[in-house]
Amino acid sequence: MALQRILAVDDEPFNLEILEEILEDLNFDLLTASSGPECLEIIETFDPQVILLDVSMPQMNGYDVCRAIKANPETHHIVVMFVSARGSVEERMEGYAVGAEDYIVKPFGQGELKSKLMNLSQMLLDKDILEQQVEDATSTAFDAMATSSEMGQIVNYIEQISQVDDVSTLINAMIKCLSSFGLNCNAEVRVDTQRHHFATSGLCSPIVVELFDILKSKGRLHEFTSRILVNYDLVSVLILNMPSDENKHGRIRDHICFLVSVTEQQLLAIMTRKELNTQKDNLDNALTMINGKFKSLMGMLNTNRRQNESVFRSLQERFESKIPTMGLDEDQEIFIFSNVDEAIQNSVAREEAIDMVQSAFKEIEGDLSLLTDKS
Repeated sequence: MALQRILAVDDEPFNLEILEEILEDLNFDLLTASSGPECLEIIETFDPQVILLDVSMPQMNGYDVCRAIKANPETHHIVVMFVSARGSVEERMEGYAVGAEDYIVKPFGQGELKSKLMNLSQMLLDKDILEQQVEDATSTAFDAMATSSEMGQIVNYIEQISQVDDVSTLINAMIKCLSSFGLNCNAEVRVDTQRHHFATSGLCSPIVVELFDILKSKGRLHEFTSRILVNYDLVSVLILNMPSDENKHGRIRDHICFLVSVTEQQLLAIMTRKELNTQKDNLDNALTMINGKFKSLMGMLNTNRRQNESVFRSLQERFESKIPTMGLDEDQEIFIFSNVDEAIQNSVAREEAIDMVQSAFKEIEGDLSLLTDKS
């Protein structure tokens, strides 16, 4: 703020009149005091930006007044310019030692005083700018630290849920993360044609449940007063106490939207894994059933093969023992033996076919096992 309020302190009324005349055309708000105690009393209500302070005064000299001003936390910011007829180096050094910002020696020219006051006015402006820059930098630093802490919570949440396979565990972890930001959170999850509700306090109130139902198909984001509702296909989150600070409000809103999005994706992953596990169980059951039926079929085929083999061996033995006694000529014996041999060969061929079927079934069984392993 530019220089506006000046307090002139001098025990000589004539000196105060001169100061009033010099400063008359500068439109400063000027008050005067005739002693050190009066000066200290006035600054409690007037709050001057600059004090033109005489050094040589009775009761309380200017140095003591300056010390009192600079020792008080409520007034130490006031700029003090000593106005003195004594301007030695020692006296100037003493003035600066007690905290004064400037020193002017009587008699001084009108232009010199005005120039010093203009310099002090610029110094006050520069000081205000610097204080604002420091305040902005401090605010930025605190915002950066807050953001860093918040992002740390978000990263921890993402790492934590990467191995979660349970819906309740997932949503409770999200609520815990949001609660670390000081948020009062309610959540609705829609899976398996059912709605499940979670809250920081443990239970969602009936009005919150109704609000989820009304707004679940009304778009991604709703803000009203200090509340915010974020909707995804499977997850909706309602925050009841959004921060009033504009910068923090925007930052927290972005965090909420990101966390709900991540939670939605993890929920989809859980449901996908659950479906894949169900399919794998179904395939395992089907493989077990097929394997059982295959073994039963192969058992029947092997039994049939052994029975056929036994019949043909018995037939062959009977022919070999009976034909020589039947009085057949050589051609008849050859005809009978050749037909018996052909029947036996056909039986062997069927046996090889059974072996091929068994081999094929084993390949199918291996393929199904690989399929279930990949699932």
